[in-house]
Order: sequence, then C-alpha cells, then structure tokens
Amino acid sequence: MTPAHRPDAADASVLSSVVEFRGGSAMIPASRDVVHRFVERLGARGVEPPDGFLDAARLVAGELVTNALRHAPGPCRLALTLVDGGVEIAVSDTGEGYPTFLPRDPLRVGGHGLEIVTRLCDEVITKPHATGKTVYARLPLR
Repeated sequence: MTPAHRPDAADASVLSSVVEFRGGSAMIPASRDVVHRFVERLGARGVEPPDGFLDAARLVAGELVTNALRHAPGPCRLALTLVDGGVEIAVSDTGEGYPTFLPRDPLRVGGHGLEIVTRLCDEVITKPHATGKTVYARLPLR
C-alpha cells in the first residue's frame, strides 16, 4: 500500500499536509510517518512543539486512522493543519456512522481509541459529508 500524497495547500502561509490512503493495515504506520514529517516541518517554521507532542500527534492520528480502517469501507484521508495554538488532525472516511464514545472502563480490552484522543485533544468533532464523515481533532501546542 502506497499513500497518494497531495501537495500542501495553495496558500504558502498555511502549513498543512494531506495524504489519501487506499486502505489496508499499512496505512496505520504510514499515517504515523506522515505526522512525523509534518512535526519536523513545524520546527522549520519556527514552531517549537512541546515535549511529547510528536508522540501524542502520532497516537491521535494512528487511533483515528485505525477507526477508519475498522469501521468504514474503502479509502481514507489524513489531513494535518497548523491552526492557532495547535495542530488539527482530520481523518475522512466513507463510513456513515458516527464514532461511539464508550464509557470509561479500565477492564475493557480495546475500544479506548476515542477516549485517548479526547483526553489528548482540546476538541474532537465529527462532521458528515456526501461520501461519509470527517473526524477533526485539535491537538494543542502547549
């Protein structure tokens, strides 16, 4: 599986990266690699991420892409954008359903992805679109 990488936004002042994945489990580690390269570009822009930011960003992207792989048929799209005070991590897929936030249960095996994402991020929202949905997570740069 090779991700189809799209160029950054036309506005050169916007730091973003968009990758289309065709499907398959290889997109999970590939998404983490995309995040790693994006965070390196933050430093080149003079944005100094706090300690642990790279790990948190890779975890958030990996969890959202994993959910797309498990719950939606077909391809998915990962978009990373530097926004005021943070990085927006958005994953679009072809699934019709919304993510289910399960009650906290430390004894449950699996199903903790969205719980982790919501603890790390300032905001997590889901928006439907014509071909599925996009989950947006804003990870703070503090």
